[in-house]
Amino acid sequence: MEGRGSMQGRRLNFAAGPVMMDEDTCRIGGEQVPYFRTQGFSMVMKRNEELLTGLAGAGEGSRAVFLTGSGTAGMEMAVVNSFCSKDKVLVVNGGSFGERFGKICHIHGIPYEYVMLAPGEALERKHLEKYSGEGFTGMLVNMHETSTGVLYDMGLVGDFCKKNRLFLVVDAISAFMADTVEMEKWGIDVLVLSSQKALALPPGMSFLVLGRRAVERADRMETGSLYLQVSQYLEDGRRGQTPYTPAVGILLQLADRLEKVSAAGIASETGRVHGLAVYFREQLKGLPFRMFAQSPSSAVTALSPEDGRSARYYVDRLDRGYNIWACPNGGALADKVFRVGHMGDVHKEDYDVLVSALREIVEEEAVNG
Repeated sequence: MEGRGSMQGRRLNFAAGPVMMDEDTCRIGGEQVPYFRTQGFSMVMKRNEELLTGLAGAGEGSRAVFLTGSGTAGMEMAVVNSFCSKDKVLVVNGGSFGERFGKICHIHGIPYEYVMLAPGEALERKHLEKYSGEGFTGMLVNMHETSTGVLYDMGLVGDFCKKNRLFLVVDAISAFMADTVEMEKWGIDVLVLSSQKALALPPGMSFLVLGRRAVERADRMETGSLYLQVSQYLEDGRRGQTPYTPAVGILLQLADRLEKVSAAGIASETGRVHGLAVYFREQLKGLPFRMFAQSPSSAVTALSPEDGRSARYYVDRLDRGYNIWACPNGGALADKVFRVGHMGDVHKEDYDVLVSALREIVEEEAVNG
């Protein structure tokens, strides 16, 4: 039996990115891409930088860099412009994205050590204490480990880094505009963002927000890379440009999105996302799914089926029978966890459709055995 779900309506996308985009974003994306080496486009980019640093709470002297590339490109740009072979970096590894930071360090010859967490485990003071005073110079952490839905305590991380005088690089790709981000308060030096998460834009752009200390460091760093050299982006950014051809259309969509969020206040947007997460989790009560993350983010709910069925089974049934995308996991968690996102142009009525579909699948399987 194929369920009804949203087959009669729009395709619903509850993935962790790309996410559902609103009508204005789609409309801008459908327009002709303009030539960008113009004063008009430069003004748009300067405004993008002003809004992005402000929404991130980056503080005085901060800058933003606009990189055409996925979030992983942004992660790599942040690492190679922050650390070198003389550093010793602590990397929080609670999933595939934490592990990715370590892979980047390895490729570029940057000494590092993992703070290992079990999948879904919250980061606590006890995990960091043994590394205090051990000669580390920097720290890399994914504020939200998207693969497991865990949101790390950034106040804890910030205090640890201040105490040990560590240069702090944070991937907030799936946290920014879904959970509160306060760069200056937490002592974050570099914040890595991407276009296709709660910014709700097409994939293809990543953004680095640099605090004053990171700007000063970038001017001294030699990365061994032409495309990822932050100092060149900062120089060109002073005139509202990028060194190389950017994804112009996405940057115009970004301008519209940032203006709207800024006008409403970022707390309004994070509150909306949090409200959707809470609503969905409440509606799930009585269904055989367990929250996988000890400290869940607002961006994503990671669910582990408790009825003996594979997580992939539910993802496939939602797709084939109900015109709904949920987010599968890979690797060791492929059969254990699937994720439901709360970012983008989704609403409570959409979660009603999703929960109804999940309930139909559970009840149908109970009948059929």
